[in-house]
Amino acid sequence: MKINSATYAQSGVRADQYPTAGLPEIALVGRSNVGKSSLTNSLLSRRALARTSGQPGKTQTANFYLVNESFYLVDLPGYGYAKASKVDRTRFSRMVADYLERRQELRLVLQVIDLRHPPTALDQAMFVYLQDLSVPRLVVANKLDKLKRSVVEQHRRAALAGLPGLAAQDLVLFSAETKQGVPELWRLIEAALGPEPGPPGMEEFSPGSLQ
Repeated sequence: MKINSATYAQSGVRADQYPTAGLPEIALVGRSNVGKSSLTNSLLSRRALARTSGQPGKTQTANFYLVNESFYLVDLPGYGYAKASKVDRTRFSRMVADYLERRQELRLVLQVIDLRHPPTALDQAMFVYLQDLSVPRLVVANKLDKLKRSVVEQHRRAALAGLPGLAAQDLVLFSAETKQGVPELWRLIEAALGPEPGPPGMEEFSPGSLQ
């Protein structure tokens, strides 16, 4: 996909604070330190559109980025940040669940994991949750650049084994640093969005059918 424009649109913590244009949305979920903001910047070829931080748990709102005036990338609060208060963790979980379960504009969820490590219990729980919702989703294994080439396949297999039911074609190896995986991920996102900017029905898209 050619990125003609990419801008921060708005943030919110509940539905009445979200965009009302009716444009399709691609959401990112993942642990607090997995690099969702860096992935967003890499996808959009912007250095600092999405704020990155060395402090996990920085993203506490749903952040909407308008792409090509036709759809939004939505960075949702990360899960599993141990230093967040129990109240904050509950609030963030409720916000993410409310978005994923009720947002009509949602077309695809990108679950971001860390390729260096097997999926955590929280990664597994999110994966099962998305399956139960029947939300179209892909798993993006970030931080590919942190691994030696000789062990990449071993870690890819560990990711697949750690998320039972994940098809190999629905796992994208990615590096926000080197941009490996960007073309493949955009191809899958475009398939989810459909040939026209208008939102296709969610039930019409299955990532596993793209190969």
